[in-house]
Amino acid sequence: MAFLIGGANSAAADAAYSIDNSCCFNAADSAYMHRTLGTPTDVDKWTFSCWLKRGNVSTAGAMKIFNAYVDGNGYHFLAFAGNAAADELVHYDHNTSVTPADIGETTTGSYRDSSAWMHIVVIYDSDNATAANRSKLFVNGVEPAANITNPGDGANSIINTAIAHQLGAVQSPAQYFDGYMAEVIFFDGQAYDADELGEYNSDSPNIWQPKDPSNLTFSGTNTFWLDFEDSADLGKDVSGQGNHFTEVNFAATDQSDDTPTLNYPTLSPVVKGSYATLSQGNLHLNGNTASDSGACYATIAFPKSGKWYLEEKMTDQTGQFPESGIQNDAETSGFQTTLNASGGIPHKTNGSSINCSGNINVDGSSAHSIDSIADGAIKQFAIDMDNGAVYYGLNNTWYNSGDPESGGSRTGAIDTWTAGTRLSTVYGTVAYNGSDSETNFGAPRYANSSDAADANGHGAFEYAPPSGYFALNSKNIAEFG
Repeated sequence: MAFLIGGANSAAADAAYSIDNSCCFNAADSAYMHRTLGTPTDVDKWTFSCWLKRGNVSTAGAMKIFNAYVDGNGYHFLAFAGNAAADELVHYDHNTSVTPADIGETTTGSYRDSSAWMHIVVIYDSDNATAANRSKLFVNGVEPAANITNPGDGANSIINTAIAHQLGAVQSPAQYFDGYMAEVIFFDGQAYDADELGEYNSDSPNIWQPKDPSNLTFSGTNTFWLDFEDSADLGKDVSGQGNHFTEVNFAATDQSDDTPTLNYPTLSPVVKGSYATLSQGNLHLNGNTASDSGACYATIAFPKSGKWYLEEKMTDQTGQFPESGIQNDAETSGFQTTLNASGGIPHKTNGSSINCSGNINVDGSSAHSIDSIADGAIKQFAIDMDNGAVYYGLNNTWYNSGDPESGGSRTGAIDTWTAGTRLSTVYGTVAYNGSDSETNFGAPRYANSSDAADANGHGAFEYAPPSGYFALNSKNIAEFG
């Protein structure tokens, strides 16, 4: 299921090396970074490494990750394909001055998982005596099945030449990456294998996790390491070579705590209705002007145990009763899949919701009448999987005199169930004439006044989570789920 954590990092992974920050590349903002590189240390040998988590998928145009462009006779890109077989990973170099002019790899599989981080490594070493080792692509430590054309002996690539390079875009036509990037590293003059930059988790051997790169050689002229730890200068190079990138259409709030070693949910671009539009790292939910509603699920479901907290900021309630809530699954009926029509709003099958026009609904029926919710308000959600209860709040007041810390008594709970029998996930809906909201699972895309964390030190919430409640992320799930 698309809303379960997986891929490069799961709830079971607890890496010894930690990546603290990522950067959100929002395609709707035309956000990218660029730098013109200098004369390379070794034009025939380089390594590119990047961790990323996808935002939108299957767009009409390709999503460029790393790109360099001279003209029609010379260009290079690493991208997710945007053709009929969308979301294949493509590494491609076109250079008419060498033979063969077109080299690279196109994977036979697609990469559409927006719930997990993935690690991409490209190694170029055209002086290698073995043709198959001159250009190699790794995803999570594995060479994927791909259609491959190897470079000729000693052939120069377009990457690592003294031309403009882009991160998150192509020069023309505009094709922007959408999602998160972390620990972007380029080694000029070094051909490092993927296992020098990542490793399998000792406790979960199917989980690929980051490896501390600081013991590697960062001496090449064009070498750079972007760690995104300075929110005021996201393009800062920390390799020691001073190869800083220029940012285009970024803000301090584009720095994120969602990383390969601390994975947070987002809203799913795969499990959603067609009338729902996602942006801002899949945390901003917007409806169009169509006369219908659209729902969207989160990418990570709540485990059967633990207590979990999240918030949602209402940014534009123009639409008719936009709502959000918790969809439950009794493991036999399956999650609601009809996400477009109003009859397909998730709470109508098995769940609860709070909307902005004055209702809290449970299993399709109005359970509580409330005041309408204004723009700027903060919805609160406390989900007690240990006792089978969910609580809704607004601006630090819990509806129905709810007490999320009441445990087994479930005082004022909006919805209850037998503990341990259900999986649940967050969802949001947008309705007629459009609406906007920002979901905060703990790594928000908007500034708040308090940056309140849970007892584990995770999350940046407007209001402090109730005692015993935690942000839904990979480390908390491993410990409390």
